[in-house]
This record gives sequence, C-alpha cells and structure tokens, in this order.
Amino acid sequence: MTSEVLVDSRISRLIELALMEDIGLGDLTSEATIPDDQLGKGEFLCKEEGIVAGLEVAGLVFQYCDQSITLSPEREDGSFVSPGQILARLDGKTKGILRGERTALNFLQRMSGIATTTRKYVEAVAGTNAKIVDTRKTAPGLRVLDKWAVRLGGGTNHRFGLDDMILIKENHIAAAGGITEAVERCQRYLEERSITISIEVETRNLSEVREVLTCSGIKRVMLDNFSPDEMRRAVELINHRLEIEASGGITLHNVRTIAVTGVDYISVGALTHSVKALDISLDLSHPGS
Repeated sequence: MTSEVLVDSRISRLIELALMEDIGLGDLTSEATIPDDQLGKGEFLCKEEGIVAGLEVAGLVFQYCDQSITLSPEREDGSFVSPGQILARLDGKTKGILRGERTALNFLQRMSGIATTTRKYVEAVAGTNAKIVDTRKTAPGLRVLDKWAVRLGGGTNHRFGLDDMILIKENHIAAAGGITEAVERCQRYLEERSITISIEVETRNLSEVREVLTCSGIKRVMLDNFSPDEMRRAVELINHRLEIEASGGITLHNVRTIAVTGVDYISVGALTHSVKALDISLDLSHPGS
C-alpha cells in the first residue's frame, strides 16, 4: 500500500462513504451466521480478458473493515489479465472480508472496466502521435478513481475539474459574444488574479479555427465534431502553432481515422461515462474447507 494515490484524502472519503452506504447498521447476515473469530481466505478471480485496475483500492477497503485483513496481489494494477487468473488473495477474519466484499468489487470492477476500454482506444491509435484523453463525464464523486483507471489503461488525463484549466466552450462563446471576446475576458481575469493556467478554445468549424489563430495566449484548440476531412484541413491551417484536440462522436471504429489526421489529443467521454465493468468475482473459503 505505498501508492501515492492512496494517501489522497478523496479516496479515503470515497471508501468511507461507500462502506457506510453498504453496511448501514451492520452486516446482519454475517453477524447471524459467522463467529467473530472465524478466519477465512479469499481469491479475486478474473472472468474475462482485460486490464486490472483498483487492487490497491480494494486492499484499502478491507483495511477499513478490519486492519488484520491482508490482500496479496497476484497481478499488478495496469497489467493484462485473462479468464481464470487469480488477481489477489485475501487472508483474515471472515466477517471483515464479507463486509468489504461488495464495495471492493464495485471499485475494482469499474476501474478495471475503464482501464480495459482505455487500453483498446490506446492500442487503436498506436503508431500515431495522438494521445487518448478522458473527459469530466465521470460518475459523480468517483472522478479521482475514474481518471486513475484511465492512466492505468495507458490514457492521459484531461483537466480534473473546472479550476485547473480554462476551456472556452460553445456556451461560453455565445454568452461572451464571440471567441475573441471570450478569450480576452479570460486573459484579463487570469492576469488580474495572477493565475497561470492554460487556455483551450472549442471550435465548430474552420472559420472559428481561423479566428482562434488570431488570438494570443491560447495553448490548445478543440475540433468539436469535425469530419476527418475537416480535421485534416484544420491541422494544416494550424500548422503546429497550437495543440489540437479532437472531440465528439469518437468511437473505436473511427478513432484511428481521426488519429491519422494529425491531431495531438483525442478526448473520449466513453472511457468513463458508460463503461462496462470487468467481470471479477471474490471466492471465499475458510481454513479446513
């Protein structure tokens, strides 16, 4: 349990809330059927091919349930796994293992699903310069884990929240009266407060890309729902003056076509907003069984 991520207080709060939600006043079934001193062993078993992510989080869950429980990983977070492989082994009091079972699996299965989906996108653009990045389309409250899982899958994190990057989108532009006006307002705001962060501007067509190129102080331009042909023209127009991000309608079927246009980043909401959990089980036994 040495990962720097595990000292993040957000993760501790998530685990506490998840356990409180699941356990409530107590695990009544286990209390009724299992002696307090009974020891057990468990195995996390992979049931489908993918990338495992969240074993460290699962281990922390069991520490919250009973500090005597030990989780011994058989695989590393971020590694490829296949059906039938044991991901980790548990030893400790049976009641504590059962208290943490569902919460640990919920985190582990979701994070592994995100990492697996991310790896598919990363592999699809291999050999190009494009990086796969996530979005803020995460499960409410789980962003720190969702984005960690993206990294374990080989992807790159976009901004974590609204406070670590200026991203001028369509609605900001409409409210400000245009791209140039929105950019100038953002620059004044940052200068007045001595804030140093990057500025990105969303564009919907080549005309807007041209306007962005007349503005100073911008680091990245987003091409939102451009066709591949439009992206190629935009890449030529920008000519390495700005970082280029493609967004909107990205799937595994078209991501490579988009990558070869020459964009630097491809943001994919599907990495986190509708991911399928990886099928993992926890099989429990007790000594002598």
